[in-house]
Amino acid sequence: MSLHPDLNAPAEPPRVPALLRRRQALQAGGVVLLMGLTELAWGASIVAVRVWPAPDYTRVTIESDGALTARQTFVANPPRLAVDIDGIEMNPALRELVAKVKADDPFISGIRVGQYAPGVVRLVIDLKQPALPQVFTLPPVAAYQHRLVFDLYPTVAADPLEALIAERLQDSRQSLTPPAPASTGMASKPAALPDPLGELIAQRNPATASTPGRPELKPSPNLSSPGTAHSTAQAPVNVSPPAPPVRPSKPAATESAEAQATDRLIIIALDPGHGGEDPGATGPSGTREKDVVLSIAHLLRERINATTVKGNPMRAFMTRDADFFVPLHVRVDKARRVQADLFVSIHADAFITPAARGASVFALSQSGASSAAARWMADKENRADQVGGLNVKVQDATVQRALLDMSTTAQINDSLKLGTALLGEISAVGRLHKPKVEQAGFAVLKAPDIPSVLVETAFISNPEEEARLRSPEYQNQLADAVMRGIERYFSRNPPLARNRSA
Repeated sequence: MSLHPDLNAPAEPPRVPALLRRRQALQAGGVVLLMGLTELAWGASIVAVRVWPAPDYTRVTIESDGALTARQTFVANPPRLAVDIDGIEMNPALRELVAKVKADDPFISGIRVGQYAPGVVRLVIDLKQPALPQVFTLPPVAAYQHRLVFDLYPTVAADPLEALIAERLQDSRQSLTPPAPASTGMASKPAALPDPLGELIAQRNPATASTPGRPELKPSPNLSSPGTAHSTAQAPVNVSPPAPPVRPSKPAATESAEAQATDRLIIIALDPGHGGEDPGATGPSGTREKDVVLSIAHLLRERINATTVKGNPMRAFMTRDADFFVPLHVRVDKARRVQADLFVSIHADAFITPAARGASVFALSQSGASSAAARWMADKENRADQVGGLNVKVQDATVQRALLDMSTTAQINDSLKLGTALLGEISAVGRLHKPKVEQAGFAVLKAPDIPSVLVETAFISNPEEEARLRSPEYQNQLADAVMRGIERYFSRNPPLARNRSA
């Protein structure tokens, strides 16, 4: 049976013998839908189906042992995406894809699948909101075979800086709410509380606070997407960061005193490496790098959000806060959008032999890697886009990378200072692989205006260190050490004491 052209729900599939139905049913299930024995008389065989929901976007992946071709149609009302896949036949196992969609998926409300024509299967993805779809294929890489990918991005992305300020607003309101006074039998007019949101925005960019009260926030362009849609819809992309904070003019007598303290929200961008389709390195016991570093980043986020520097609040911004893939240049774009003061990328090292051990800190280099090991590590981490699945047909990706490849000497010097402070604290909780900050051409460290480091917490390929990385106690020790390193850096380098390039 086929799906009707109006994209209505498909009819039931043809009846099949009971023995075949039993065989097919046994092949479906688990977190990843495995269908390896569903061999077709011709065309490709489906290997696995995965759904990755995230606040930034939702990804659906169909993995097969042969290349698939697809044609897409987007319908705006009600919003849904229809994709016709050539070279495969409908089977009950493929229908199990509908069970992969979670109720809290921010984009997908359901998936329908059926035989549209001989040799053509149609997927209809019903959406909860208008979206910018990308449909593309990926060649075999690492542990993956051929992949057909559907990425669904929002038409208007949330402003990450506004979200951070809203979090801080909630905390401020809770701390400013006075206890209820004892009843006196007389009504009293409550005292007016200050507007924390207006103050934070004014502190972040005083030039925009022309009137008292809460200023109007302008929507920001969508930088969550790695590029434009593969269909006629185009995702707005702007790699230029917001204008840097403009300090109001002050009398000369007070300028030097104010340089010793910050006058705005201090934002630390935390970048848990890998995620989603890209698991990163895997330890001997099966520990995945993407899981460990995300756990450490969440612990560090708690510490940052509870810390102040000379009375000024700190806030952590995570490039990913769940298990989904973020392209390397998008991680940098996100940090620049929130005007982060520091960028800390968290990873777990791996090598071809299990003997390697110890933590490392890396900064960017403009003149080549500081060692052969650093160059090898940078090359490995820079391949994350290939494994995670970047749409290489997007025209803006190359332009974005070129614009971000403008690292300044000042940024690298600040990064080395931050890395040295972190190494000094990490050495107190574990062994170091190298006693000094190493340098190489890591793509994720190329923000020209943000001191950026990559922390390799330990060697996940070492059985002993893999066990430590899995330990909540060691994860907390690492988070404490990195927090102390950040505080040490700011004690010597106040955020407003350095120049920020646009």
